[in-house]
Amino acid sequence: MPIVEVTLPDELLTDFENLVDEEFVSEEQAVEELLSMGIDAYNVNVVDESTPGDDFMDGAENNLFDTADDPGGLDDDRL
Repeated sequence: MPIVEVTLPDELLTDFENLVDEEFVSEEQAVEELLSMGIDAYNVNVVDESTPGDDFMDGAENNLFDTADDPGGLDDDRL
């Protein structure tokens, strides 16, 4: 397995050490898993073919309701 040397700021090193103590068995396991997750997250291909505003309009249409059948009365609004 290749060896990599990394220089980290003190705050990040402290956060990393705390994470290792809380979540991982060893520093090696933590480095391997965190790097794998970071590489996987970085290599995500996002394909968004929708036009801008589609989500807004869908959300607005879903929030509308039809009161033509029975709008209810004032008594129906009381808790």
